[in-house]
Amino acid sequence: MRLAATVFVTALAVVVAGCASLPDSSSPQAIGTIERGAATTSMAAPEPGREPDLLLRDFLQASTDPSGRHAAARQYLTSGMSGRWDDAVSATIVDKIDVLAQDRDSDTAAYVVRANIVGYLEEGGVYRADEGELEATFTLVRSDGEWRIDELPAGVIMDKPRFLNSYQRRSLYFVEPRGETVVPDPRWIYGAPEQLAGQLIDLLVDGPKSTLVPAVTNLLADATVLGAVTKADGRTAQVGVGLGGVRVDFGGLGSLDTPTRERLAAQIVWTLAGADISGPYVLLSDGQPLDERYPNGWTTADVASMNPLASSSAQIGLHAVLGGNLVSVSETGVTPVQGYFGSAGNLASAALSQDGDLAAAVVATAAPAPAPASRLTVGTYHDPAPEPAVEGDTVTRPSWSPDGNSVWAVVNGTAVVRAVRESGSGRVTVVGVEAGAVRALGGEISELRLSRDGVRAALIVDGRVYVAVVVQTPSGEFSLTGPRQVAFGLGSPALSLDWSTPDTIVVSRSASDNPVVQVAVDGSRLDALPSRNLTPPVTSVEASTSTEYISDSRAVFQLNNGDPSGDRYWREVPGLAGLTATPVLPG
Repeated sequence: MRLAATVFVTALAVVVAGCASLPDSSSPQAIGTIERGAATTSMAAPEPGREPDLLLRDFLQASTDPSGRHAAARQYLTSGMSGRWDDAVSATIVDKIDVLAQDRDSDTAAYVVRANIVGYLEEGGVYRADEGELEATFTLVRSDGEWRIDELPAGVIMDKPRFLNSYQRRSLYFVEPRGETVVPDPRWIYGAPEQLAGQLIDLLVDGPKSTLVPAVTNLLADATVLGAVTKADGRTAQVGVGLGGVRVDFGGLGSLDTPTRERLAAQIVWTLAGADISGPYVLLSDGQPLDERYPNGWTTADVASMNPLASSSAQIGLHAVLGGNLVSVSETGVTPVQGYFGSAGNLASAALSQDGDLAAAVVATAAPAPAPASRLTVGTYHDPAPEPAVEGDTVTRPSWSPDGNSVWAVVNGTAVVRAVRESGSGRVTVVGVEAGAVRALGGEISELRLSRDGVRAALIVDGRVYVAVVVQTPSGEFSLTGPRQVAFGLGSPALSLDWSTPDTIVVSRSASDNPVVQVAVDGSRLDALPSRNLTPPVTSVEASTSTEYISDSRAVFQLNNGDPSGDRYWREVPGLAGLTATPVLPG
């Protein structure tokens, strides 16, 4: 098993002094872009005559380059410190760096570096969002007339903008439990473009990050890479750059049936294609084609059935809860759904299965206290009498599993349940989901949305955004594991959220400035979406890979992801003009 040498691999933390307190209301700040140019291979020497504080800042900039065990940064150290510095202990990503003088004379100087912690880069390029304060002391001495660092803490401190412009955020893909699609595992990778294909293949073989291990399958787990990753015709120069495709020869795959070969190919093809590495993708097993049908290589069309960005929303169309009823929305108006869901008059929220055949809704019971105020009901799209599932004082907006056999919700702010529907009889059974790890966070769960691949759940707990992994046990039970907060810096409480892509969540927050933001699943990005035309609060969010829909205090608006960035703004949804409604998409 090989591990890409230029992927920085660290896992521990540096000294953290307390947690940064955030204002009750502030504008979210984009933490950078993943676009970058080619990595430089030259290492500029420290500038002669540099003052110690400026040299220390230069060192922090150079620390972003992990090549040669941070050879670029080691130039700023004395020879003794270079030998002692343990750069592999941790990698802390910070912003708003202050360099404060502590002591200085003609030959020595001490400075305190203070910064806000925004995250850590862990083993295999895994980004872990966090917040807090860093304080570290650096001592410098004159060496041959030039200032050099003679004492510093173990580990690496990286300036956030420099990190985000030096590393690439790319996703590995692994197979979800049903074997019908692939699931992203974002990683941050450093290296020249021609190194990227080999790095991604190595990381795929190495497997998913630890929190995803029980939730996905890696069909390359027992594989080795035989020889070099090359272009499709065997050339070794500029692999993965421009045209020419990629060829990879794997050992240890053994005998695989056709569906397994296709799923394995999907892992590789979508990983490389998602990193802008062009095909064809020639995949070999011990020197022979992985599949005899594709001796000249695979394309994305060959694994289109497992496209992680596929969505059923375009075929099923937009719906909405309007006046307590579920309606279908067209360009010219709305049409109530036939059956109970279109005529109940008391729907508070609703959800459609991914194929559009089933519906679930939370209805207001109108029963006097102490009777439960809300009820989850489940049935077919046109069901005249759907099955009641569960009641509570509160029931969150329902969210369907990818296979359509169950709908998830949270009852009374803490109990996560699945309402499982039998396809033949239509009977509904309510089963609890093990969610102790989420309840341990404390507070009320006000929103739960399953990702379209079913492997993750996005949650709002006491106004904060978390992502948990959905794990199914051999006995068929489900649990929510490893919840991690991902929207640090949100500034004000989250109100609603939904999955845009498999690795991106759209969140509305209770703020008048930038009320809708986009959050990366690993917490590495927090980007404000346009706010033109919106009148906060934005109370509901629905999203697909192409379009975001929201409800504000006046109407329902949509944002087209394909619009040019300079002409991207929220437009009122045709058919719902002037109406107060809640948008509904499949899932």
